Amino acid sequence: MSELWLLGIILSGLICGLIAGVATPAALFAGASLLTYLLGMQGLEAALASFTNASLVTLVLLVLATTALEKTSLLGKLSQVIGNGSLTLTMAKLGFSTALLSSFTNNTAVVASLIGVVRRNQSHAPAKLLLPLSYAAILGGTLTLIGTSTNLIVNSFVENAGLEPLGFFEFTAVGVVIVVSGIALLVLLANVLPDRREDQGEESLPYLLEAHVAANSALVGRSVQDNRLRALKKLYLVELERSGIRICPVPPQLVLQAGDMLRFSGAVESVELLHQFEGLDWFGKQQARGQNLVEAVLAPSSMLVGTSLKASRFREQFDAAVMAIRRGHQPLKGGLGDIVLQAGDVLLLTPGDGFAANPRLVTDFAAVSGLDLNVRLDSRRGLWVLSGFALTIAASLTGLLPLTKGLVLLLLSYLAIGAVTLAELKRRFPLELVVVVGSALSLANLMLNTGLATNLADTLLGVFDVYGVMGAFVGVYFLTLLLTELITNNAAAALAFPVAYAVALHYGVDTRPFILAVIFGASASFISPYGYQTNLMVYNAGNYQFSDFMRLGLPLSLLYSAVVLFLVPILFPF
Repeated sequence: MSELWLLGIILSGLICGLIAGVATPAALFAGASLLTYLLGMQGLEAALASFTNASLVTLVLLVLATTALEKTSLLGKLSQVIGNGSLTLTMAKLGFSTALLSSFTNNTAVVASLIGVVRRNQSHAPAKLLLPLSYAAILGGTLTLIGTSTNLIVNSFVENAGLEPLGFFEFTAVGVVIVVSGIALLVLLANVLPDRREDQGEESLPYLLEAHVAANSALVGRSVQDNRLRALKKLYLVELERSGIRICPVPPQLVLQAGDMLRFSGAVESVELLHQFEGLDWFGKQQARGQNLVEAVLAPSSMLVGTSLKASRFREQFDAAVMAIRRGHQPLKGGLGDIVLQAGDVLLLTPGDGFAANPRLVTDFAAVSGLDLNVRLDSRRGLWVLSGFALTIAASLTGLLPLTKGLVLLLLSYLAIGAVTLAELKRRFPLELVVVVGSALSLANLMLNTGLATNLADTLLGVFDVYGVMGAFVGVYFLTLLLTELITNNAAAALAFPVAYAVALHYGVDTRPFILAVIFGASASFISPYGYQTNLMVYNAGNYQFSDFMRLGLPLSLLYSAVVLFLVPILFPF
């Protein structure tokens, strides 16, 4: 079998694995790259060389630098825009502020810092603002080269292909139009999203809680109805397990026995209702000592994904007990400790003393509300962190100092003043991102060298060639957009770039428009909550349904695509 067919089979398996979510993107990309080495399709030196790409090193340094930026008051001050003004004014201020910050700092950090503020706002329902918040962060990433990791990943492919690297503000003109028009559309559609402040029933907040009837409980010997277990506000008894047998629905006249396991579905504020029943030991009760509860959103890269609470020994690992679990609007069934966790699950925790200092919080959870995970820097060090970052970017733009060298010096200065520690940098090192990009670079080289990229480009051209180079440009953009919605933005960019490059070579035209088609297409994740991490973060925090993403995301995606497809060929002619 030729190398071309072997590589095609490996990449097909990679795409299927990404869509099905059988493993993390890092594991799948690493596995595919390793397989090409074991099959003799590339040498060890060639495979490892991809991990020393200059843009990849810059990306790692930027991620580490944002560790200090997140400790400044900058993100905290952004929360002041959530005021008592009208929904239109609040959304406009929130949108433009978020987009501006996301153009040079980690958009995940921006969204995570504002989720709690938005949810506590008394003037507007969180569901009205959280999804626009995520979209504004995505739009802001299109403003600069460092606006999102995807831009730098594509730049690494550009440099690897021997092309001129992308400029810091090279595509800012397109990004500005995208941000202004996109946020204007979000403001116009402000009332499209539902106000769910009054819609907090079983369907809107299906937390799964579990409680055990103790032997000395006053509930024993009385029926469900007599114990008033069916009259709890915003808390519904959905299942009873007795001697391994699950009873669902639970008959009102069923008499409770010692050892019965009761499972409830309801709102987070209903947890305290379980306190009124003597002899009812709910999950996590032993660790509850009057402390504030914490909600934690499971990150896609978490080691907990695919395991149960029991198997992961969650309490020992995090010094926290899980009181309840919520998975979007999907009702959960079965034992709380036996549920196989998925990315985006919200865990309601009673934290122990060591929970806040656990180094795994930043890697296993996309957002943790109820805790200030980063201690704010004092004004003197905070000022240096912000001004030092601005000076580094300015030195790079004026040609005084390469960005990579400037970031190295900046990180050393952060360490010197105590803004970050080596332990923090070790915890925040983006290992999964490095694995994805490094592996993708080696796979992209193979796609180009074996001719697979050319074959895929020919297939794409077979559909769009009748429309000429403009048709091919549109085809590349929508291919990248589709991959972004199906898998993730970074993986989509890695898979689409070789095809885009081959299409440009086929026509003998400037590669820039096709490169930008990949950049903008990979950031166009508006229709699915799973294509971009900030979407996943607000999905549960705002109690959204998938239809909400379609309702607001589809018009935004159409407008975004129209701007890109119209402006890029004008500003970057073929």
